[in-house]
Amino acid sequence: MKKLLDFIKAVRAEWFKIVWPSRAEVIRATIMILVFSALAALFFFIIDSVLNAIVGWIF
Repeated sequence: MKKLLDFIKAVRAEWFKIVWPSRAEVIRATIMILVFSALAALFFFIIDSVLNAIVGWIF
């Protein structure tokens, strides 16, 4: 039982060391992820279309 209490105390101590991002940082990171995901999707769409056209032309 003592080990369990020591573990809970250690978890609680570590919890207070966490530095949470601000709202502005979270919004900025979310926008960056959405933009780069859209760019990656566009890139793969173009590559897929080109390869599809090449394969369609060959066969």
